[in-house]
Amino acid sequence: MDFDLRSRNAEVQSFMTDKRSLFHQQHAFITGGSSGIGKATARLLFSQGANVTILARNRDKLDTALAEIETARCSPQQRAIALEADVSDRPSLERAISEAIEQLGDPDLFVASAGIAHPGYFQDLPVEIFEQTMAVNYFGTLYCLKSIVPVMAKRGSGHVVLISSGAGSIGIYGYTPYCPSKFALRGLAESLRGELRQMGIGISIVYPPDTDTPQLAAENLTKPPETQAITATAQMWQPENVAEAIVRGIRRRSFEIAPGLEMSILVRFHSLLSPLLQRYFDSLVDRQR
Repeated sequence: MDFDLRSRNAEVQSFMTDKRSLFHQQHAFITGGSSGIGKATARLLFSQGANVTILARNRDKLDTALAEIETARCSPQQRAIALEADVSDRPSLERAISEAIEQLGDPDLFVASAGIAHPGYFQDLPVEIFEQTMAVNYFGTLYCLKSIVPVMAKRGSGHVVLISSGAGSIGIYGYTPYCPSKFALRGLAESLRGELRQMGIGISIVYPPDTDTPQLAAENLTKPPETQAITATAQMWQPENVAEAIVRGIRRRSFEIAPGLEMSILVRFHSLLSPLLQRYFDSLVDRQR
């Protein structure tokens, strides 16, 4: 019996070592890394041996996030750095990526977690909100890929992760700026997958459910009551749980990562479910009216 217990402990230890070794000394570059899903993913990867670059717009938030990530250190040799840049500002972003490469080497893993959302009634929202949302959510991801993919292609390895949303599978009342930007990421990932595969690069597209993040808190400030009624029907997730699903998906080299049963069903059967969900959403909106 003691032998069996020792054997089992050895198996567990071996498994944990294997888990860490996948990301050991790899360079993970994460946009939107100062909060929410980006920060949680950075911390988890750092805890598993990766070197990490987090990028965001606010220096104070970056410094706070970096200190938190450092608490997950598992090796004295690891490094984590924080760079300030706006992903929608291409020159600034490209300079930050060059600096990250100079400090930590070529990225092995890229996670595009930077994003914004500003819900509201279509007729009330200025066109600038639509432009800004697409600039950050779609073009901010595209700019990163245009800089990072050639580096990975030269090596013939790497993995990129695009963060879409449940709202990237079905249009939602009140999210007219946000949903198209997340739909665009789905189209980008699906059309890019075959090309990256030929280069030895993996790609994942993530569909997180509503997650308890500062972004969601900001959304709630402008969210119409009809939108609140619709989103209240979904289960709330914590960033750490979404990060675990992302890292698990990277390990499995999954193309689609849909945390939880609700998202899994929606992503796989959205075309079939869309008419039913739209009728249900309409009934919720009618009740609010």
